[in-house]
Amino acid sequence: MAIAGTMFLAASAQVASATTEPPTTEPAGTEPAGTEAMGTEAAPDASGAPAAAYEIPSGIEGEIVISGSSTVEPISGAAATAFAAVNPGTAISVEGPGTGDGFARFCAGEIDIADASRPISDEEIQACADAGVEFIELKVAIDGLSVITSAENTAVECLSFVDLYALLGPDAVGVSNWTDAAAQADEIAGTVTDLGAVNTPYPDAELTVTAPGEESGTYDSFVELALLPVAEALGEEETAARLDYTASPNDNVIIEGISANPGSLGWVGFAFVEENLDVVRPIPVDGGAGCVEPTAESIASGEYPIARDLFIYVSASKLAENPALEAFVDYYVNGATTALVGAGEGQVPYVALGAEDLAATQAVWTARTTGVAAEEAAAEGTEAAAAETTAAATETTAAG
Repeated sequence: MAIAGTMFLAASAQVASATTEPPTTEPAGTEPAGTEAMGTEAAPDASGAPAAAYEIPSGIEGEIVISGSSTVEPISGAAATAFAAVNPGTAISVEGPGTGDGFARFCAGEIDIADASRPISDEEIQACADAGVEFIELKVAIDGLSVITSAENTAVECLSFVDLYALLGPDAVGVSNWTDAAAQADEIAGTVTDLGAVNTPYPDAELTVTAPGEESGTYDSFVELALLPVAEALGEEETAARLDYTASPNDNVIIEGISANPGSLGWVGFAFVEENLDVVRPIPVDGGAGCVEPTAESIASGEYPIARDLFIYVSASKLAENPALEAFVDYYVNGATTALVGAGEGQVPYVALGAEDLAATQAVWTARTTGVAAEEAAAEGTEAAAAETTAAATETTAAG
């Protein structure tokens, strides 16, 4: 996996063929493993069927700069390692300061690709437009935001959205013991009845919160998906996480903070939890349909209530200037999203796109569609399929 500021230089890799096999990946903040010889097998697709191997073109030269989400960083880092291994003349840097910071650099024209754990905001779209930066939005994977505590904390078995709001919402400032949040949770539960039952009484233990900061798309997604529904049910139009917690853009720092404190609480992307189950424990979450543990299956099915799409944003203007960028993104979309993402050994443990979403992403890239296009393309594809079904049904009825 890539680390912040790491440069992937293919000259140091040994390559047996030009067809990729998932390289070994590691959590952010660790050194990337040595690149192994590339095989000819591709990972299964979302349906379980073997995916066609994608042959990375060789002889590509150039530089590519990627910045943004620390959650997407492992995927981009793995893709960069595999691509650079076949192309000694290509240098790819990948860093993960956070989605917001990545978009700031992207809209300023400083980088080629922005990794993002949330869709680009209206303000960021305007910033790009003001700077003349057109972008291609590509969905590349699905992630579940795991609510975590120390592996030592076995007292907390499940947390509902109401619990999370009482413990981590704006009114939790100053709450330093789990029990101190119980009264507010019970009070909210009297009004908000469809976002999960409260799990009071909470343990009598010090509450230490470590989580992503406001520059992170992971922060934005957690607030939007887990805290905002409760706030809106209470009549508030917007909300935020409590201000008095230890914030970090580095997921490994968050894991360290959570593991070091028995009464800890926080949240990170699914992949970082899967890599650290010996020191942290994911807490099942109840969004109104019962307690659900974050797993690849529950995230893919939509059963887990705190899931979000992961994206890369490609600078359309830089594509014309940098042939290496086009070749790399072509591999990313047609090879890396299938071969490098999943639950297999050496893969980045997010949830790979299903067939429909993958086809929509590939269609956007093939057409070089600029703007917020991925969801629109998926919607158009669904509408087209529905139209075909209706037409077929009409023909059948007429024939009968």
